[in-house]
Amino acid sequence: MDNDEIEAIVLGGAERYTREEMADASRMSLPEVGRLWRAMGFPDVGDSRAFTDADLSALLRVAALLERGMIDMDGIVEVARSMGQTTARLAEWQVETLARRVLAEGQESWEGESVTELTGELTDLLPELEMLLGYVWRRQLAATVGRYLDQPGGTDGEIEGPATVGFADLVSFTRLSRQLDEAELARLVQTFESVSADIVHGESARLVKTLGDEVMFVADTVEQAGRIAIALHETHAREEDMPQLRIGMATGPVLNRMGDVFGTTVNRASRMTAIARPGTTVVDSVTNEGLQGPDFHTKALTPRPVRGLGIVRPYALLAE
Repeated sequence: MDNDEIEAIVLGGAERYTREEMADASRMSLPEVGRLWRAMGFPDVGDSRAFTDADLSALLRVAALLERGMIDMDGIVEVARSMGQTTARLAEWQVETLARRVLAEGQESWEGESVTELTGELTDLLPELEMLLGYVWRRQLAATVGRYLDQPGGTDGEIEGPATVGFADLVSFTRLSRQLDEAELARLVQTFESVSADIVHGESARLVKTLGDEVMFVADTVEQAGRIAIALHETHAREEDMPQLRIGMATGPVLNRMGDVFGTTVNRASRMTAIARPGTTVVDSVTNEGLQGPDFHTKALTPRPVRGLGIVRPYALLAE
């Protein structure tokens, strides 16, 4: 079975339409069709027949939304880009997971039986994965809508509000990556990301992104963020061969945009992380004020100049 046959199975049909035919059928312009295609993360296909019936059906739905004025072209491009970026990583993750199940131990290349087995796995799983993707998306959408409604002001998906931003990164990750083989490094990163995600979500906070050796999270309250930092240190310390963490946190207004957060508070949290020594958490003065209570203990550190922020007074969040 070749790649074209596998793609036809995944896509639900053969690629039969050109971009001109797609544009004609949807009454959209060629530049608009190309803009949407690139926003999803795909390269220009020229005049080749690269689109399926499912592609045409999706484009007709987009055209109907535009005609009804439910969304404008800029808006639909943003939606397409967010979906493309998110599902690209999701697809990589899922295929890698399936591949590990299918490839025999020690096998480094795809052979006839392995390809057939992978295709069978995909055929059986596609309907279930598609259903679960829709379910998880609806749950995430409900949670996000609720979060936005709780924020004062804010329009067009850009909400400014107080939050505590945290970064946690693995110490000496570059050196460690040279010592471990690829499989060991992948297991370590997967453990770090999955355990960190569980801790963040357990406090009803949001995991903004993972960068292999670093995770970024946002909590609605300082107390949530403090518990997350303590749990990250304690939980990862129990993992065999897991490096120490350094964590930095800052509190203040943030700008939410396309699932990411920006602003001075984010920059300040990043600077606190750079200050932190291995195995410690460093917070800014605003976060420190919110941690004054029986559940947390902090210690003032020496004021120091920080690039872009001037003189700052950091504080260490102490373990119990």
